[in-house]
Amino acid sequence: MSTVSTVNGGISFWYADRGTPTPREPLPGDSTADVCIVGGGYTGLWTAYYLKKAVPFLNITVLEAKFCGYGASGRNGGWLYNGIAGRDRYAKLHGPDAAVRLQQAMNDTVDEVIRVAAEEKIDADIHRGGVLEVAYTPAQLARLKDFHSVEIAFGETDRTLHGARETSERIRVNGAVGSTWTPHGARLHPAKLVTGLADTVEALGVTIHESTPVTEIRPKHAVTPYGTVRAPYVLRCTEGFTANLKGQKRTWLPMNSSMIITEPLPASVWDTIGWEGRETLGDMAHAYLYAQRTADDRIALGGRGYPYRYGSATDNDGRTQPATIEALRELLIRLFPTTAGTPIAHAWSGVLGVPRDWCATATLDRSTGLGWAGGYVGSGVATTNLAARTLRDLIQQDSGQSGPTELTALPWVNHRVRRWEPEPLRWLGVHGMYAAYRAADRRELTSPRPGTDRIAKIADRLSGRG
Repeated sequence: MSTVSTVNGGISFWYADRGTPTPREPLPGDSTADVCIVGGGYTGLWTAYYLKKAVPFLNITVLEAKFCGYGASGRNGGWLYNGIAGRDRYAKLHGPDAAVRLQQAMNDTVDEVIRVAAEEKIDADIHRGGVLEVAYTPAQLARLKDFHSVEIAFGETDRTLHGARETSERIRVNGAVGSTWTPHGARLHPAKLVTGLADTVEALGVTIHESTPVTEIRPKHAVTPYGTVRAPYVLRCTEGFTANLKGQKRTWLPMNSSMIITEPLPASVWDTIGWEGRETLGDMAHAYLYAQRTADDRIALGGRGYPYRYGSATDNDGRTQPATIEALRELLIRLFPTTAGTPIAHAWSGVLGVPRDWCATATLDRSTGLGWAGGYVGSGVATTNLAARTLRDLIQQDSGQSGPTELTALPWVNHRVRRWEPEPLRWLGVHGMYAAYRAADRRELTSPRPGTDRIAKIADRLSGRG
């Protein structure tokens, strides 16, 4: 099928679907605030929301380089789920009980996002169908069973394991031999959530300046071309765009992820697929996929395309390589053969933040007033909310308004990680890693062996994921 008619880039389908928001005014000059938040995505806006709710008299300013939700918050796959990057490593560092508390906090976070969206009347097409992750090779099935057992051990006792027949009763994925399902997940429309959240915090009295790129963050200062905001607390909430800040080139790696979305599918096609529960859908491949059935009956599917641009560069308009679009389309048809005649309406890409040890963090340096949260490695739709409530508690604790809380005691708080290697090692390492994962996936598709391919095991060790 030709992709000539496919819209390519333009930020994402989610904005093409509803239009970009009316731009807010940029910073008019030097100003002051009690808290300055750099980044108008989920992390920054949720943080502004919870701080303003907790302390209504706070003067909070949000600075956004483009417009709220321009980055990953407006381009992601719409997975509101309970995964958090680095939990297994935190279990090794702080003990299994600490990791169980972190996982429970993530389970609760899914509920919290749904609660706030309803309370604030943010219509984001949220449907709580849970998360179904499938296996369609012997190696994937072995990993899936191990994954399921680990999640149970971390306290997720309401998770269920399914064979081929039970899997097909939920979603008829071609060749699926098993799946695991958790109720702690929901599908949503990313741009509707982030624009609704921006409107909500603005109505609470938070100041948002868009078209205001921050070039440098230092203690009590956020520097922009239009002026400097001075504040006792300056919070970096820039995720995949962190490398654009002075001195942050090697802090978090901007990993590229790409998506396609179909035209709405007719009822006859849905009859062959099922998916009545509208679960979010993933798999156990090394270069994994993520998908959802949208409110208007499209399939949105994403995965890794061209994973990283030299020098931590970002491709701002979201344009996607034709080879990536074709690879994602072929994956869609392999999973759901009856979609072969369905046009791909839109393709886009965006960057997510990856720390060197693949661990998400929420941090406040009490000696400088600088804070940050991120490194979600693609699991940020829910984790941003937990990060925001954690930053709120850390600031209230530092300012003497409260003591330690359950959130400030979680093991990801104030975690430090080493920086990424300099170029060209960074580029070579990332591209080599994903070439290895794609090769391992190809080999596993044709192998009857249940073990994970050795190439993937080597890539895990070298990348720090294992």
